[in-house]
Amino acid sequence: MTYDFAHISAQFQIEGEYLDCLPYGEGHINQTFLLRVRRDGAEKRYILQRINSTLFQDVPRLMENILRVTSFARDEVIRRGGDPLRETMTVIPARDGKPYYFDGNDYFRVYLFIEDAVSFQTVEDPRYFYASAVAFGKFAMLLANFDAHDLYEPLPDFHNTAKRFRDFTDALARDPLGRAKEVQAEIEFVLAREAMTSKITSLLALGDLPTKVTHNDTKLNNVLIDPKTAEPVAVIDLDTIMPGSICYDFGDSIRFGCSTAAEDEPNLEKVHFDTDLFRTYTEGYLWALGVSVTETELEHLSVGAKMMTYECGMRFLTDYLLGDTYFRVKRPGHNLDRARTQFRLVSEMEQATAQMDHAVREIYAQLRHTKA
Repeated sequence: MTYDFAHISAQFQIEGEYLDCLPYGEGHINQTFLLRVRRDGAEKRYILQRINSTLFQDVPRLMENILRVTSFARDEVIRRGGDPLRETMTVIPARDGKPYYFDGNDYFRVYLFIEDAVSFQTVEDPRYFYASAVAFGKFAMLLANFDAHDLYEPLPDFHNTAKRFRDFTDALARDPLGRAKEVQAEIEFVLAREAMTSKITSLLALGDLPTKVTHNDTKLNNVLIDPKTAEPVAVIDLDTIMPGSICYDFGDSIRFGCSTAAEDEPNLEKVHFDTDLFRTYTEGYLWALGVSVTETELEHLSVGAKMMTYECGMRFLTDYLLGDTYFRVKRPGHNLDRARTQFRLVSEMEQATAQMDHAVREIYAQLRHTKA
C-alpha cells in the first residue's frame, strides 16, 4: 500500500520542507520509514512508523505507555547531566497534541531520529553485546522508581510461562496434525520442567520480586550503539513495555546473545551456551543497573535466563504441534529446529547454573566494593 507521506508528515509538529520518506530498518511488526525535511538550510531526520494495530489493538494506550516511560526516563537523564534527545526516544506529537495520527484506517507516529548510532542484528563483536547490556541495565536503572503497576499491557500474559505451559498442553491434547508422535523427546523435555514455569510469576504476585518496567524484547537490534566508540546510545522499540520482572529482560538477552548458533540452526552440534558471553553481558548489565537491583532479583537472574529460553522453545514447539500458525516458517520442521536449539541451550544452562550464579555474585560484589 502506498501512503501520502507529505500529507502524513504535515499532521505532526515538524517544521521544515518535506523532502522524502523511504523504508528504513529491518523491523517486522511495524512499517518503519526515514522521513527527511529541510529546515534553515539543513536536513533534519525523523523516524515515521505505521503502527501494527492488528497486533497492538489499543494504540492510544500503547502510546500513553511510551510517553509516560520516555518522559520519566528523560527527567532522570537530565538529572544525571545526560543528553535526553540522544539517550531516550523522543515522541513528536501530532498537530492536535496526540502522540499519534490516525487517518481513519492506520495509526502513525514520529520519533526524532538519533544520529550517529546504529543497531546490529547479531552478536558479531562482544563489545556490542556488552554495550547492549549496559543499555538495558541503564534502561532498568532509569526506570527503577517508576511505578509500573498501572502500565497498560499491550500483550497480556506475554511472559506468563505457566500460561504458556497450559497453551502447550492444550496443543498437545489437540494434536491436530498428529505431529506429537514425532517429537516425544521434546514433549518430555517440556513436561519435565513444569515446576519452573511459575517461579517468577509467583514471586511477583507475592511481592518478593519487585514489579518494574520491562522492555520484553531485549535483543541486540533494539539498542542503538555508537559505531565509532562501541558505546551504547539508547534503547529503542518500546511497544512491548509492560509491568514485570527485570529477570525477564535479562533472561531474554542471554537467550538471544549467548548462543553459539542461529536460533533455527538444524545442526545441534553447533549450538552451545557461551559462558564467557554470559559473564560479559552480566558485567555490563549489573554495572549499569547499579545498586537498584534487589537481592531476590540477583538470585533469579540465572533462573530468568533458563526460563525465557525454555519458554521460547516451548512456544516454538506449541506452534509446530498446531501446524505452524504463529511463527513464520521457511521450511518443513522450521519451528521444530527452533525449539530444539532452545532446549539445547536450556540443558547447557542447567549444567552451568552454579557457574552463572557465581559470576552474578562475584560481579555484584565487585560493584558494591567499587561504589562503596
